[in-house]
Order: sequence, then C-alpha cells, then structure tokens
Amino acid sequence: MDGYQLAQINVGRLRAPVDSPVVAEFMAALDPINALADASPGFVWRFQTEDGNATAVRPYDDESILVNLSVWTSVEALAGFVYQSHHASYLRRRREWFERMTDIVVALWWVPSGHVPAIEEGIERLDHLRANGPTATAFTFRERHAAPDLSVSGG
Repeated sequence: MDGYQLAQINVGRLRAPVDSPVVAEFMAALDPINALADASPGFVWRFQTEDGNATAVRPYDDESILVNLSVWTSVEALAGFVYQSHHASYLRRRREWFERMTDIVVALWWVPSGHVPAIEEGIERLDHLRANGPTATAFTFRERHAAPDLSVSGG
C-alpha cells in the first residue's frame, strides 16, 4: 500500500451563513480541529485556503455547502481521526450546524502517493458514489475497497 494513499471528500450544508451565531461555535472550532487533523497519525494533506481552512471555497451553486478534502495514509488513519479523536465530539453535534442531507456526503478513494486531488476530482468521486454506490472508484467507510495491488502489472 506504499504506492497509494486515501483521499476523502465530505460536504455539508450549513444551517446559516458562516458569520451567523447559529454556526459560530462550529466556525470557532475549525482552526483547532484542523490543527488536530494536521498532527494526527497518518495525516498527509488537506485542502485549505491562505486562512488555513476551506470555508471560503464554494464549488457548488448552493453557497451554504462547505467542502472538506484531505489525504491520509490509510482508511484506518482517517477513521481514527474522524471517530476516535476530539473531532468525534463535533461530528456527534453536526446537526446543530448542518442540515440533514439526503445524498451521500462522504466519499473515499485511492490516489497514487504524492497526488494532491483537486476539489473537482473530489466532487466527481462523490457524484460517482452517489450514482453507482460503493466501487473501487469511490467508496465509504462501511463498504471499503482495498488499495490497488502494486504487484499486478498491466494496463
């Protein structure tokens, strides 16, 4: 698995504008939670603006949708951060700040080590997962796909 790393995208629709008191606690937690991610075992990279987070980038027509994109060494490393670090306490409270979305909001996929995915690539993977369900192209924590086998050659 040395030749591949795990990319992830997740999206959420805020209940209110980023400067609203409704989401103030979430917005205030971005820097500390991003710092926690940066220092977590297996963290490789995360999309961020010059301000250190990705909230200014709105790739959807719906301006209330926020996007998070990152790369990790493994599914286990990402899961450890998401579900076992202080991040989990914010995840459990997400309904306070984000609307419930009926679409899938998280997609995982393998990228060659060193590849930095663009937001557009992440959106394509999320759209693929929504349209086709979990496949090697895009999958979920519940239905994971192994990294490509480097011992198999061919094209």
